Amino acid sequence: MREGCRARGGSRMECSWKTVLLLVCASLGVQYTAIRTLRDSLSGPCQGTYRCQTRHHRDSRWKTLCDNSWMPVESPRKHILLFATTRSGSSFTGQLLNQHPGIFYVFEPLYHVQQAFTNSSSRLRRTLDRRALLGAYRDLLLNLYTCDLHFMENYIRPEPRDHVTSSYFRRSSSHALCSPPVCSEGGDIAASDLPDETWCPKKCGALNLTLASMSCLSREHIAIKTVRVPEVGDLRTLTEDPRLDLKIIHLVRDPRAILASRMMAFSDQFRAWKIWNATGRQPRYVDLTQITSTCKDMAASAETGLQRPAWLRGRYLLVRYEDLAFNPKDKATEIYRFVGLEMEDRVRLWIAKNTNSNASSPSEWNYRYSTTRDSRATAESWRLRLGFDIVRTVQNLCNDTLALLGYKQVHSAAELRNLSHSLVEHRTFQPVTW
Repeated sequence: MREGCRARGGSRMECSWKTVLLLVCASLGVQYTAIRTLRDSLSGPCQGTYRCQTRHHRDSRWKTLCDNSWMPVESPRKHILLFATTRSGSSFTGQLLNQHPGIFYVFEPLYHVQQAFTNSSSRLRRTLDRRALLGAYRDLLLNLYTCDLHFMENYIRPEPRDHVTSSYFRRSSSHALCSPPVCSEGGDIAASDLPDETWCPKKCGALNLTLASMSCLSREHIAIKTVRVPEVGDLRTLTEDPRLDLKIIHLVRDPRAILASRMMAFSDQFRAWKIWNATGRQPRYVDLTQITSTCKDMAASAETGLQRPAWLRGRYLLVRYEDLAFNPKDKATEIYRFVGLEMEDRVRLWIAKNTNSNASSPSEWNYRYSTTRDSRATAESWRLRLGFDIVRTVQNLCNDTLALLGYKQVHSAAELRNLSHSLVEHRTFQPVTW
């Protein structure tokens, strides 16, 4: 933005301060009229930066940003966090938020932070601890909630050039990043369809983070999905930040189902578990912490939320994936009620289309982030894939977590395979309120 301003003859200081003022006003939720006044006050050599007059801008994406449609509206901005663990149904649940036309949805942005830390030199990695990583996670979340997508350039590799990158993780999972004005080719997407993994990069090209930031400002609300924050307590500073109105949707799932899904999606990392499942004999080198750490974090977060601390009141909702799978419309309505938004027809249409599929295509099941499924049938399908010996071990390791979240244990292979008897107890988890 600043570069475009200076190209029109503005001084560095003049253009920098006007850019900062605009972004600060937007991030603080200033009313539409105030921001419009600020935009209209940009005069002189910097005026064309946001007005995008035709003689200066032939690109229709920029032209779209300069009419009134991109300006923030007169409603409090919601900051929504889908907080989950890997293979807990978070991609599916995230699409319930992605389908809302007023939500700017971001899929797993913390991936880039994790990769940057992991790929650091061995000497640097030794100096980085859990606290440093969590601090980086929180900093990025805060900047994304204020629509500063440029902040991601600190972590995306290779480093973006001129705020443009082809290395953004799972861009296709966001309608906003595959639609105008970010993508000029996305205007004909059906409201209920999600661009597939190949369509968006091919048609949209590299991602312009400046356009993405402006698109974020044009949306009324922001939702982010992450599976990389271990415990809800790690988010306390964000819930107490006066700049945010954070709503945390804590998605949990039966640990046995999580393990079964990880074994399918991440074959290399879970090779020992797959050998165990195929032979019935536990390899000595199997890493039990791959499931025990998940159970520990999930239980710790649920216990924190259910204790209703002051910093989570009005900001925390526990959702079991199985409840969402069994009753997608009702549970989605509860989620939207919690975040304070109306559930649009586009969301209902997506639910109807994506929860009754037979998913008969093998490629669909092989795709690790597929969100199309017969949700009721898949909720407990893990019981047909895991051997009883593994299930019994997981039950012993995660006994407290299963009890806390309302998942029944099985005591024989026959009971495990009997799908007519659900292992999900009826539980009601009320939102944490005052």
